Amino acid sequence: MRITTLLARGAPIFSFEFFPPKTEAGDRALLTTIAELRPLAPDFVSVTYGAGGSTRERTVELVSYIKQQVEIEAMAHLTCVGSSRDELVDVLDRLHSAGIENIIALRGDPPVGEEGFVAHPQGFRFATELVELLRSQARGFCVAAACYPEKHVEAPSFDADLLHLREKVDAGVDFLITQLFFDNESYFDFVQRARGAGITVPIVAGIMPITNLGQIERFTQRCGAAIPRALHEILDPHRDDSETVERLSVAYAIDQCRELLDRGAPGIHFYTLNKSRATRDILTALRRHT
Repeated sequence: MRITTLLARGAPIFSFEFFPPKTEAGDRALLTTIAELRPLAPDFVSVTYGAGGSTRERTVELVSYIKQQVEIEAMAHLTCVGSSRDELVDVLDRLHSAGIENIIALRGDPPVGEEGFVAHPQGFRFATELVELLRSQARGFCVAAACYPEKHVEAPSFDADLLHLREKVDAGVDFLITQLFFDNESYFDFVQRARGAGITVPIVAGIMPITNLGQIERFTQRCGAAIPRALHEILDPHRDDSETVERLSVAYAIDQCRELLDRGAPGIHFYTLNKSRATRDILTALRRHT
């Protein structure tokens, strides 16, 4: 089912993001996570592509497994990194053959060790070009794209970032999913600015439960997101106590998600880091709320 069909129902949608593990133990752990989250009836799950397109094969395998065996709607990540146009078309053919109807088109991160993005000689420089490729295939894919409430880390300004987003949406994006954020005003301000720029597609909020404060500090520094001072002051005294950090961050995320939904966010996309407990606790509370 196309995710736009789910969004058109008017009720909030909930979804999870996973990444392809690199080991057999990781595979087993992920399958356990999926099994634990399945009773919550997510509207869809997404599977990432890996830095530099390094997990392309596993992404195709995983979304196919989730769609066909687990019977949950699946969305595949697709990036420009390290792939020619023909290679990307081949991936699209395989996804289409597996019954995958939903794709999120991303430029992607450069491979580990490379400082900046370098396009494949026969590939693309921007996610906008990837969206255009998806639309040219006449496959009927539902196309998502990323957006950045606190600005893409490489964008020179908020206005420039919004201009590029408008170009990407105009190329054929059906809905957007935000980068993670912890301050809801960042989301609501961004949505208002996006609407003012003529971007009318649904904007789903991306939320990452904090289970390891140091890990999230490093991640937010790389991606340009911010941890609000008040939240950091709550968590920092307990940074070496993972159980307490998770308990406090889950409570924060529940309140954050409730406000987002109450004020009109069309859905919540959870960046799970392949873990189930925090996401399960948050979504269970939200199901009671909605």
